[in-house]
Amino acid sequence: MTERRLGGVAVSAATELLVAEGLRRSRGRTFQLAVDRLTLRAGEILCVLGPTGAGKSTLLRLLAGIERPDEGCVTWPGGDGAGRRGRPLLVPQRPLLVTGTVRYNVALGLRFRKTATAELTRLVDRVAERLELTALLDRPARQLSGGETRLVALARALVLEPDVLLVDEPTADLDPGRGALVERVLTETARRRGAGVVWTTHNLFQARRVATTVMLLCGGEVVEVGPAEAFFRTPRTPLARRFLEGELLY
Repeated sequence: MTERRLGGVAVSAATELLVAEGLRRSRGRTFQLAVDRLTLRAGEILCVLGPTGAGKSTLLRLLAGIERPDEGCVTWPGGDGAGRRGRPLLVPQRPLLVTGTVRYNVALGLRFRKTATAELTRLVDRVAERLELTALLDRPARQLSGGETRLVALARALVLEPDVLLVDEPTADLDPGRGALVERVLTETARRRGAGVVWTTHNLFQARRVATTVMLLCGGEVVEVGPAEAFFRTPRTPLARRFLEGELLY
């Protein structure tokens, strides 16, 4: 079995990076997210699909530990027990940047880690080059477009080399070229470095391109989950077939 290095540790495709069990989260009296079990392994890209309001963003916030479930738990088996490794990083749909330049924003997490200046500069320059942000590094963050803001937020997460990356509609507001760039960078992060990625998207074509595993949510419930190729070729459930045929689901 092929091994890769993740955070200085050898990992294989069987290595579990994230496990969620018995998750329940209520939204008022009518909505509840219910996920009995979810696992994410090294090198896996799990695309979470579903109509608007299905619970996709809520699931990411639970996996990131930003929201607490009413029931159940999320664990990061790859962590070091002190939260320095293993804990997922979330790039939300509407990321916020702080006052300062693009470089300052990308380096923010590294500054919290007290990374040495030379190493910090090297890492920021490298991730900026990967996401084609080098020309923007000295621009004030307040001058960025929505798509540029999204790319900077992604760079801010990637520069920390997380074991698990959670991305909520990461190519929304991006032109096709930048969208393809993000797909390529995130795919490389998973498949070359061995990180795990949970990726929400409404774009079925994108999910076909990038996913190794697919989960379909509808009304807060898991309709189907399994290997991406099988899901798109022969979905097991009538609801999944209707979703792939373009029917509106609620």
